[in-house]
Amino acid sequence: MASEFDIIRKYFTREAPTAVLGVGDDCALLRPDPGMLLAVSTDMLTAGIHFFPGAEPGKLGHKALAVNLSDLAAMGAGPRWATLALALPEADEKWIAAFAQGFFRLADRWKTELIGGDTTRGPLAISVTVMGEVPAELALKRDAACAGDDIWLSGATGEAALALAHLKGRVKLEDAALEACLTRLHTPEPRVDLGVRLRGLARSAIDVSDGLSSTSSANTSLGKRRRRSWEWATTARSSGPTPECCSPFRPTC
Repeated sequence: MASEFDIIRKYFTREAPTAVLGVGDDCALLRPDPGMLLAVSTDMLTAGIHFFPGAEPGKLGHKALAVNLSDLAAMGAGPRWATLALALPEADEKWIAAFAQGFFRLADRWKTELIGGDTTRGPLAISVTVMGEVPAELALKRDAACAGDDIWLSGATGEAALALAHLKGRVKLEDAALEACLTRLHTPEPRVDLGVRLRGLARSAIDVSDGLSSTSSANTSLGKRRRRSWEWATTARSSGPTPECCSPFRPTC
C-alpha cells in the first residue's frame, strides 16, 4: 500500500515556478506581486454532505478547486496558488490519479499552482485553500455595497439544485436538461474572468453558489440593504456601464 509520502510525491508534487518555495518543505513561501493584496479562501467538501460517496473522482477534483476559485472571483482576485488536504478511507491509487487529473486540469486552466497540503486516513473529505491577488483599491468586498445599487446576477441559478433533486428522485429531468444540470452540479465553472473584469465597475460581489435564500440570509451587507432573495451576484454603480455576462436581478417578493 502506498504511503502518504508516496501519494504526495507521485500524484501531487509539481513545480510551482511563481512560488519562492513549493511542495516539499514544512511551509511554502510566497511573494505577492507589488501593490497587490493576497486573497485567501478555504472550502471543505465531505462525502455524504457535499457529494455522493460514489462521485466520479475526476469531477470531484474539478469541483473541489472550482468552488474555491469562485470565492476568489467574487473578490475580483486572480488565482495564484492552492493547498490541498485529503482524508482518504484507503489508498486507492486509481481513484487518487483520477482525482488529481481533474484537479490539475482546472488548476492549469487558471494558472493555479499547488504549493502544499496534507493527506491522512479517514472518511473521505477534501479541503482546498486558494490564494489569489487583487489590487487593494479594487477588491469587491461585500460591505462596499450601498443602498440604491443595482444587483446583477451572472448566469442562472437553481440548475445544480435541480440535478440534486433528480438524483434524489424528487423531480424527473430528461436528456439535454438533465445533462446541463448535472454539469452544473458536478463540474461547476468558476467565473474568474468575470470577477477580474468587474474590477472598477462593480462595487461589491458575492458568490451565491450555496443558494440564493441561504446567501441572502447569511450576508450581512447585501442582505440588510435589500431583504430579498437573490450563482454570483454583484452590485454595480447605477451610473456605470452595463456589465457583460450579467443580467439585472429583479426581486419578486
